Amino acid sequence: MTEPDAHETRADTRTRILDTADRLFGHYGYGKTTVADIARELGMSPANVYRFFASKLEIVEAKCERMLAQRHAYNLEIVASGGSAADRLRRFFIDNHRLNLEAFVSDPKTYEIVEVAMAEEWETIQAHLVRMTDVLEALIAEGVAAGEFPPQADIRRSAVCARQAHVSLFHPTLLRQCADDIERAGPEELSEFILRALRCP
Repeated sequence: MTEPDAHETRADTRTRILDTADRLFGHYGYGKTTVADIARELGMSPANVYRFFASKLEIVEAKCERMLAQRHAYNLEIVASGGSAADRLRRFFIDNHRLNLEAFVSDPKTYEIVEVAMAEEWETIQAHLVRMTDVLEALIAEGVAAGEFPPQADIRRSAVCARQAHVSLFHPTLLRQCADDIERAGPEELSEFILRALRCP
């Protein structure tokens, strides 16, 4: 067995384990991949993997944290991209819907991991929802400051309502269940609905 290089940092080793787990989960699926498989691919012992992650579930949680951190970084780019607040809100909803479709509907192995994450009710998922609301709050506040939207009674609550109104675009299970609903509202239609609500005095 090849254990981590003496010059490799703990963070580097964790990253290698996560990258390898990512690849194996994507190829075999979460259920069919074991910690022993991950260790074998890395050329290290399972015991060494357990030095960094207490269980396969902990590896998945770290994978989810990394994936959601990347999504949050993308959403912050939308906030900073310039243009009207309304246009950026549209982009937020439409782009996140597209990315979620690609991740959760087109790739059943990724969806399997997401199902595990939701069943475990990790704090990671709740933190992601808070960050999404933060982004929406920032965009709505900019819209109010620019005169695009009238003053809101509570901008935070407006952001929460906007996020919850789009839950069918974001929630992995709803995305899959609603895929064949011929009357479903798409991201463009839902975005315009929310923008009309925000523009009401």
